[in-house]
Amino acid sequence: MAQILDGKAHADRMLAEVKTAVDARVAAGKRAPCLAVVLVGDDPASHVYVRGKVKACLETGVRSLEHRLPANSTQAQVDALIDQLNEDAGVDGILVQLPLPKGLDSKQALHRIAPAKDVDGFHPMNQGLLLEGLPGLRPCTPSAVMNMLKAYGFEMKGKRAVVLGRSEIVGKPMALMLLEEHATVTIAHSRTVDLPSVCREADLLVAAVGRPGMVEGSWIKPGAVVVDVGINRVEDLNLGTQIFAKEPKKLETLKTKGGVLCGDVRFGEAMEVAGAVTPVPGGVGPLTIAGLMMNTLQACEARS
Repeated sequence: MAQILDGKAHADRMLAEVKTAVDARVAAGKRAPCLAVVLVGDDPASHVYVRGKVKACLETGVRSLEHRLPANSTQAQVDALIDQLNEDAGVDGILVQLPLPKGLDSKQALHRIAPAKDVDGFHPMNQGLLLEGLPGLRPCTPSAVMNMLKAYGFEMKGKRAVVLGRSEIVGKPMALMLLEEHATVTIAHSRTVDLPSVCREADLLVAAVGRPGMVEGSWIKPGAVVVDVGINRVEDLNLGTQIFAKEPKKLETLKTKGGVLCGDVRFGEAMEVAGAVTPVPGGVGPLTIAGLMMNTLQACEARS
């Protein structure tokens, strides 16, 4: 039976580190870091995510500012708010909560954020610094995953790593960070020929495709470390019957409540094959918010 990698417990440790550093800044007469969150529209999931980020700010002593715009806001209005926050000397980090309402250009908004305040690590300048192996603000999820893997003592040097997914948010930066640790990295995706065989080569498999239960137990190399970045809600009982065959509790929850959260990996099957697995929920999700707090602290310390 595989080891469960407790992302929640590690995220709590990361948040405690941030709180210690923030308290030390304040005790030394310096200001606390400040994170500004821009929320456009009324997407329910976005509101949940923002509440989680505000809660983390309260726990760590990071000051949070919420800027809410209506769903019918124009691109010019969103851009103007970002410009205002870029100019505000008291703001260290700016986060534009995605997705934006239909008709708004997410990339235009993200690229407008000053690189020094880009705590999501999505700006082309910060992505370029990562590509060249130079210091900068890095995407929260892969950065926090690396932090966790090191904390658990997993050696990446010389190991075969497969990153399933090629997004700018997780897949590509995850691959670059693993390369920095001297892993041999393959980026795979839905169009990869014989994808199961490619995944079975991995000593470390990172799944970030956003497809519930896509990675079956037979895709996993015995003893591999499996990091499941996906978070999906399953409401289809036929699909759930397939992917929760080894997770009777989740299947029962699906039947009784009409929906259940799961990752991109079939957790029950993975537990029988892998050496270590992150659960969903309770795995990578909490790490992402902890990584955001660390980036906000980093951005503040770089500016003052």
